Amino acid sequence: MHFIIGGAFNGKREWVKNTYSVYENKHWVSAYDNHSLPINLIDFDQDVVILEGVEIWLKELTATMDADKCRVKWVNCIEEWLTWEQAELQRQLIVIGTDISKGIVPMEAANRRWRDVTGWAYQDIAAKSEKVDVIWYGLNQTIK
Repeated sequence: MHFIIGGAFNGKREWVKNTYSVYENKHWVSAYDNHSLPINLIDFDQDVVILEGVEIWLKELTATMDADKCRVKWVNCIEEWLTWEQAELQRQLIVIGTDISKGIVPMEAANRRWRDVTGWAYQDIAAKSEKVDVIWYGLNQTIK
């Protein structure tokens, strides 16, 4: 699993498109296109699956459950994704998330919970990923 993180509109999508352009058989799932959080990737027959907009899916989770339950659900998703990826040698999962941890801490409790859950979720996915890249202004820095 390859986790890509960076600020909003900092070139994450374009960087992933360029980096993974050699793969013809890929499937892009985006929260920005109103796709639901895919828990089980078994229905995708592509070798490369790209999940974009993690922070949006996490916001949806925080609207319906408390922080602890969100984190449990998220860890279960990661485990399902890793099981899918490891089932076939050529499979690659790329997960893209926008960093929402910078700036002023939100005053609204719901937005603080979203920010907290997203931070924990990013820690969880970074720990399980083989590779982590931060994208700022279209440039990557590999941190794992």
